[in-house]
Amino acid sequence: MHHQQRDSGNVMTKPSDDTLHAKVIREHDHQRNDMDIEANDAQINELVRPYSLDLIRSTSRLDPGINPFLSDHPSLNPSCREEFNAKKWARALLQHSCHHPEDYPRLEAGVAYRNLSVHGYGTDTDYQKDVLNVLWQAPMMIKQALSNRRQKIDILREFDGIIKSGEMLLVLGRPGSGVSTLLKTIAGETQGLHLGDHSHFSYQGIPMETMHKRFRGEVIYQAETDIHFPHLTVGQTLLFASLARTPKNRLPGVSRQRYAEHLRDVVMAVFGISHTINTKVGNDFVRGVSGGERKRVSIAEVTLSQGPIQCWDNSTRGLDSATALEFARTLRLSTNMAKTSAIVAMYQASQPAYDVFDKVAVLYEGRQIYFGSTALAKQYFVDMGYRCPDRQTTADFLTSLTNPAERVVRKGFENRVPRTSDEFATVWKSSDVRARLMEEIFAFEEEHPLDGSGIDKFAATRQAHKASFVTPQSPYTISLPMQIWLCMTRGYQRLLGDWLFFVVTVGGNLVISLVLGSIFFDLPSDASSMNSRCILLFFAILFNGLSSALEACHFSAAIWPTISRTHCRKTRSLRFISPASEAISSTICDLPSKILSTLAFNIPLYFMAKLRQEADAFFIFLLFGFTTTLSMSMIIRTIGQTSKTIHQALTPAAIFILSLVIYTGFILPTRDMKGWLRWINYINPIAYAFESLVVNEFNGRQFPCPSFVPAYPNAEPNERTCSVAGAAPGADFVDGDFYMNATFSYYKSHIWRNFGILIAFIVFFMCVYLLAAEYITTDRSKGEVLIFRHGHSAPNLSKNSSDEETGQSGRVYQHEKSEGHAAQSGVKQTAINKSQSVFHWKDVCYDISIKGNNRRILDKASGWVKPGTLTALMASGPRLWKRICTDDQSRALLALARLLFLMS
Repeated sequence: MHHQQRDSGNVMTKPSDDTLHAKVIREHDHQRNDMDIEANDAQINELVRPYSLDLIRSTSRLDPGINPFLSDHPSLNPSCREEFNAKKWARALLQHSCHHPEDYPRLEAGVAYRNLSVHGYGTDTDYQKDVLNVLWQAPMMIKQALSNRRQKIDILREFDGIIKSGEMLLVLGRPGSGVSTLLKTIAGETQGLHLGDHSHFSYQGIPMETMHKRFRGEVIYQAETDIHFPHLTVGQTLLFASLARTPKNRLPGVSRQRYAEHLRDVVMAVFGISHTINTKVGNDFVRGVSGGERKRVSIAEVTLSQGPIQCWDNSTRGLDSATALEFARTLRLSTNMAKTSAIVAMYQASQPAYDVFDKVAVLYEGRQIYFGSTALAKQYFVDMGYRCPDRQTTADFLTSLTNPAERVVRKGFENRVPRTSDEFATVWKSSDVRARLMEEIFAFEEEHPLDGSGIDKFAATRQAHKASFVTPQSPYTISLPMQIWLCMTRGYQRLLGDWLFFVVTVGGNLVISLVLGSIFFDLPSDASSMNSRCILLFFAILFNGLSSALEACHFSAAIWPTISRTHCRKTRSLRFISPASEAISSTICDLPSKILSTLAFNIPLYFMAKLRQEADAFFIFLLFGFTTTLSMSMIIRTIGQTSKTIHQALTPAAIFILSLVIYTGFILPTRDMKGWLRWINYINPIAYAFESLVVNEFNGRQFPCPSFVPAYPNAEPNERTCSVAGAAPGADFVDGDFYMNATFSYYKSHIWRNFGILIAFIVFFMCVYLLAAEYITTDRSKGEVLIFRHGHSAPNLSKNSSDEETGQSGRVYQHEKSEGHAAQSGVKQTAINKSQSVFHWKDVCYDISIKGNNRRILDKASGWVKPGTLTALMASGPRLWKRICTDDQSRALLALARLLFLMS
């Protein structure tokens, strides 16, 4: 046992057994050998007894064989919001499934881990990229790869734990202690993270590699952020999740659509968001449901995924205490009925919410200092020598132990309690509680050996849920055609939800067509218009091709994250749909917009300019315009999908587009192109389309010559010629074929060859786009880091190598300099002007329109804010009026509140 010297005396890193565990051992040792398990069972029974008794009473009058999906009983119908009983519904479903366990097998899984250590490589600061230092980035990356000298950051060290099927684990710790990393590691979200060589995982007999590859969607990680399509309604969002995980082995007489809709309505009723079914989800820019309701939408979405192991990372952020408690109780009901395992991280947990959980893990700077029963955790640290203040919740007490400024030491233990994370971990490893934990883990591993029958049983259960034609190796529940159809439905719903963007896009193309058509309005049918017709065709095909240029931004990782790419990554982790199906459906859903945009631009332009007035020529013009749009769209989508940032997407896209414009064949004819760059013309889809349009316009036509060279009135016909390229001496017209041959070296036989080349471009880049969507991910997360100029860093920032997770919690900041010292050092001080004005509002009303009906959110609200105070906007529950009020007065109230907070 290690001892450390302090100013006040020796510090014992492990209290004696009499003071640390004697009380716990005396209370439980005489009951049985495995004390911790029975203590947990007793606590669980006490917690769930009220719910179980209520559940039995509420279901005693129901037919045991009743189908909750088809029953019209008010207590089983989520449409009857006042009479619906979620416990009664769950009990009816459980009873029906228990009568046919072979037909409706239930997925159950727990997890146990030993010696879990996680580390990463990175820095806590970075420098801003600019034109000069970005050139050094590639050589520095090569040097770093060759030298293999990277800063290793230990995030988790020697963790042990077990969560059995039907249990709930609460993970407590301050930000930076490794809470999120623990949940991500259990869920398999280990991008950028590295597990220790001696780390051992067992998902009830399934190895970690098998679980996260073959059964990926069964271990779910839900982050604290809410990622949704803002223009979809709550009902559409949750119906998508429900349809994506609808099993094949449904109850008799229940169709896939009815199953998904009914289960969605049940979950919405459980979380109290049934009234928002037709309301947009919204985000920071699109008005929708309130923040608390959006959080519950995220929780409901993960609930519909029906994963047997669920990791919730601070998912109660933004919820009031009552809703957070309801969330914990809902998870408790799910774990009791469906035997799922829930691992929840909470930074603020009330005492009733804490009591719902079976086990708790306390983390301190990347070290585990406790793992065990929630009922014994408080006494463990009290016996260690710490005091829990009166009226402080157990969760706050456990978290405060990791903060030296908050924890309180009992009298007589000042020189005996552990103080650092390493000392806490040392005490934990030598404690009897940890010894019993290891016995439980070993018993779990002996009961469920790795690569045993557990894998086959889990795979058979999972295969029973999958739709037809879904392979056993696939982690998805529905087949690829069903995924594409589901994504297409959602895509058109997004299109209808954001119809203004669609209208503006089509209308913008129409306006540009009218402007361009007015410039080339009513071109004459003689040889004087031949050059103008070529210019018009060049601009027309160029606009058709480059109208998809902004898709590079849309599909890159900088603009797409909050809308599509991050959402696709979330649905991929939940195993709702594959990225390839999302890419295919996205391409199909964009076709109506592209078709209408092509028609809106090309039809007015064609007839205003009076191009070749023949039906076949007109439809060929439309065909090549649309084909060029598709081919360039696939190329730009591929560039965007293979890029991880907006800068990576725009740079090659801009260079590529500039090259296409120059080497189309109009600005620089093919005969004048240099040999070493001639290949750009061969890979240019716009060049092939331009050639076809020129051939379509001039082939087989003769244009009368309005002027001759020399322009003498008495010149003989054989002594003059038309002043247009391709004119024959003495002829009074210009042959279109001769003109395009002499000017561009274009030939009639190339028109349909070029069409085939454009189709080949579309197919090839479509395949590359799908492969990129399936296998190329965004940049790996490295946490939030500070950005400085290259060669500069914060003068008051010193790195601490003992920082565990992000390198930030161990920073030491120097004391602020006095005003005199700052003046001597030349630092410019800016004073904040104090305001004595009182901001007030009176009788503020706010009405919104929902489906043509006005609804009053604010009704004569009054209040004031005076200098030196900070006003909190509160309500008894998550309501829209809080956000409405802050939106309505944000430009004045919130800005003033921040300023007054600094002044107070």
